[in-house]
Amino acid sequence: MAATHYDVIVIGGGHAGCEAAVTSARMGAKTGLFTINLNMIAQMSCNPSIGGIAKGHLVREIDALGGVMAEVTDRTGIQFRLLNRSRGPAVQAPRAQCDKELYRKEMQRLLREQANLTLEETEITAIVRKKNRVVAVETSDGRRISCAAVILTTGTFLNGLCHVGEHKFVAGRSGEKASVQLAESIRSIGFQMGRLKTGTPPRLERESIDFSHFEIQPGDEDPTLFSFRSKGVCQPQVHCWIAYTNEQVHKVIRDNLHRSPLYGGEIVGIGPRYCPSIEDKIVKFSDRSQHQLFLEPESLSSNTIYINGLSTSMPLDVQRAMLDHIEGFKNSVMVRPGYAVEYDFVQPAQLHARLETKAVEGLFLAGQINGTTGYEEAAAQGIIAGINAALKVLAKEPFVLSRSESYIGILIDDLVTRGVDEPYRMFTSRAEYRLLLRIDNADRRLMPYGAHLGLVPASTHRHFQKKWERIDQAINFLRETYLKKDSASFERLRDAFGLESGTSLQQILKRPEVNIKDLYGVLEKNGITLNEEERRVVQTQVKYEGYILQQMRDIERLHSLEHRRIPSNFNYQEVGGLSREVVERLSNVRPDNLGQASRITGITPAAISILNIHLERRQRPGV
Repeated sequence: MAATHYDVIVIGGGHAGCEAAVTSARMGAKTGLFTINLNMIAQMSCNPSIGGIAKGHLVREIDALGGVMAEVTDRTGIQFRLLNRSRGPAVQAPRAQCDKELYRKEMQRLLREQANLTLEETEITAIVRKKNRVVAVETSDGRRISCAAVILTTGTFLNGLCHVGEHKFVAGRSGEKASVQLAESIRSIGFQMGRLKTGTPPRLERESIDFSHFEIQPGDEDPTLFSFRSKGVCQPQVHCWIAYTNEQVHKVIRDNLHRSPLYGGEIVGIGPRYCPSIEDKIVKFSDRSQHQLFLEPESLSSNTIYINGLSTSMPLDVQRAMLDHIEGFKNSVMVRPGYAVEYDFVQPAQLHARLETKAVEGLFLAGQINGTTGYEEAAAQGIIAGINAALKVLAKEPFVLSRSESYIGILIDDLVTRGVDEPYRMFTSRAEYRLLLRIDNADRRLMPYGAHLGLVPASTHRHFQKKWERIDQAINFLRETYLKKDSASFERLRDAFGLESGTSLQQILKRPEVNIKDLYGVLEKNGITLNEEERRVVQTQVKYEGYILQQMRDIERLHSLEHRRIPSNFNYQEVGGLSREVVERLSNVRPDNLGQASRITGITPAAISILNIHLERRQRPGV
């Protein structure tokens, strides 16, 4: 018999929906995940990869909290690469090509095996409210299902409209029905909404490509995995390839721009600045004679190649002409053309940092509906929405991550504080304290939260606590141990680095020419044994100690603002000295605390000082 009640209902089976549903169920809430097509749960709609700069950080953090994206990626990855390997540890990040068929199947298996979680292949058509609180949803088969919380993770499906040249059709993605009735139900609540756009490139048949014209891009011999719990790769590893456009391709595009829905005025949604279509690249970077393309296998079981960097909504004949002018693609068979999709989104400044809407209690939003782009950004929001929906059901305090402790906190704070005027993508440059938010310490930063919430088993948490005890022990040993002339290590280190006695091992390791490997013999002789990953963490902590301490002092100042709460019904017009513009901006966003208020565009330090004084006076007895 179909269920008539769930504690939490998740609408949408994309990357945000999967994390939200698993998280809510693991925390004890009876959860239902509703999607139009069960077979397409966890579909990689765009490129078959997970991670990248800053995105890899998000996936590590999801894993540390107890999410599932990292472990599914490790089980289905067919090429792993650590990006920015030659740069500092703050900006290094893993990226994996995944077998998109296996990824979908593995995630679906995990969801089906999850206790407290039911998957339903039904379209949700309306959100039912009572006194501005979610009480139920309505389905296309005529049911009304009651609930305490709803998480909307609708991706590109709200009023989705696809474009291939002059041809357009209503769909959430090619071949799949858009959510039109649900979009109207959301709009009727009164949210400020807008339109965004994303797109995909053509897919080609592998056997029809002449790869001899392209540069091989191999994966790493020693893969950097995403999950802290993974032991190794599970799938055969493959190559990718690098190709380039040329002036002939660019001329084809320029000659046909009048047929582009993007430049012909058919597309009104704003596209992602940092992942533009090829026609956008040709117009905005007209001085470039070529643009890089990446040829990525979509699956071990299919012969489809994804042409990363060639996203387009040009007509079919133009796409064919573009390919014909690239050596290696002349005889290629196009399995699927590139296309653009427009969709509705909700301006995220209307959300609390817990991802619950301010207008409707119990309604949470996660993923592209909040104006973001990317699987990783969606999943990061999904796990936070899932946690907070479950906490609401359990009548517990909400869970919010700060900017100073996670990229997830930065992502959500940016969304709810500043809103979006284009699809949001995470970058390391958005992090004020990125030296503290590395991929190698996400477990230390966030796993205690995951354990407390019941998402990380106690045995797993203890295992990683011991790891960090070993790291701390090694750092303390290096700090407290000084070279002596009669020590066995002195002569070797003196000859290698020109050292004198009386120098601490910590000071030695801080020298640019010294590596942790040079001191590992000393550590081992004193009973300190570390694996390769732990050695790298020790080296980073020691070499960057001065910068780390400075960022920690900056965080202490930030926390004083974050702890100054602002009542939800606060009247900013009461505060003398604030300009009309500042009052309007604060009233529109309604920040939860002074730190969030300070990050709203147009809010000056002077305004924050005035507001802080006013809040202090309000909190004094008798005021």
